[in-house]
Amino acid sequence: MSDGALVVDNIGLLITNDPSLGHGPLGQLDDASVVIEDDTVVAVGPAGAVADVRIDAEGACVLPGFVDSHTHLVFAGDRAEEFTARMAGQPYDGGGIRVTTDATRSASTTTLDRLVQARLGEAHRAGTTTIEIKSGYGLNIDDEARTLEIASAHSDETTFLGAHLVPTEYQSRVDEYVDLVCGPMLERAAPHARWIDAFCEVGAFDVDQCRAVLEAGRAAGLGLRLHGNQLGVSGGVRLAVECGCASVDHCTYLDDADIDALAGSDTVATFLPAADFSTRQQYPDARRVLDAGVTVAIASNCNPGSSYTTSISFCLALAVREMGMTIDEAVYAATAGGASALRRHDVGRLSIGAKGHLVILDAPTHHHLAYRPGVPLIRQTIGPLARYNI
Repeated sequence: MSDGALVVDNIGLLITNDPSLGHGPLGQLDDASVVIEDDTVVAVGPAGAVADVRIDAEGACVLPGFVDSHTHLVFAGDRAEEFTARMAGQPYDGGGIRVTTDATRSASTTTLDRLVQARLGEAHRAGTTTIEIKSGYGLNIDDEARTLEIASAHSDETTFLGAHLVPTEYQSRVDEYVDLVCGPMLERAAPHARWIDAFCEVGAFDVDQCRAVLEAGRAAGLGLRLHGNQLGVSGGVRLAVECGCASVDHCTYLDDADIDALAGSDTVATFLPAADFSTRQQYPDARRVLDAGVTVAIASNCNPGSSYTTSISFCLALAVREMGMTIDEAVYAATAGGASALRRHDVGRLSIGAKGHLVILDAPTHHHLAYRPGVPLIRQTIGPLARYNI
């Protein structure tokens, strides 16, 4: 073994997400160790492994770092007043996105970069090791490109979301704006993005408009994602399946045809329970989706309007309490499920050859993530976002 190998030893319960390594779907091992070298897992086995550097887990639970596959981290300002109004009964309609767009356009690149780094540090402390970052608060050529340049400096998983909402200056020219997104805006954005996304919803973009955006992104070499069925049965889920999207996100309202479509595809249903909490929407029926055999992910949707949190643990607790998921299912969804939503096989698990990104809990089992909601149970996070923990 070369110099610099690290062992996390004396693990009371190790979640590998590899059933070949341990019992159950989570591949659980008792009294275990993980050896990491050059950011890669090189050994998983009984406690007592030896390496150059040793971290003693002291009998705690260790699991793969959270894979947050849906965030909007590049923004300025907040919308606390909007949240307060919703808590007093005002419905959510997505229109506040324009408020954030104005603030983001006005902010300097240095300010936006500093804000992103602060949010990444917060996510690291909350156990996230892989994070997707969308644009969508520029909504013009220069600011969409600028926000993606900022995002791509901090994550390989960046998404062009020019079709987030129609900006004020295009309110009476929606199709013209879609043409802009599919043309000059995409051309500037594509070099800084891995994915393209659109918000398929009443008040945002319809199915045909979103299809045009996705197909333009595919032609530009980007992978496909979609916001769908947040406020109602919008047709977004079936569009995502039709287009072969890696993930369709929100999935708050699903009919039988939506679930059948997902079950017959490899499109991941990504739930964003903190958004349903913040908008006072109904929660998705995850039990129904899981029982149909659909692959499920859980993500934070961190943004200033509908889900201002970087805590995947909070999202897990909501999924277990409100969405019919078991704790094991929720943990898998926030790790391996998130990796599937990003079409990644090197994260979200702790098996040989995977990235050595993990979380040590201040708890004996992963069940405490839902059992003790709101308690900071992340003792240590090992992963690439550590550089933001300042």
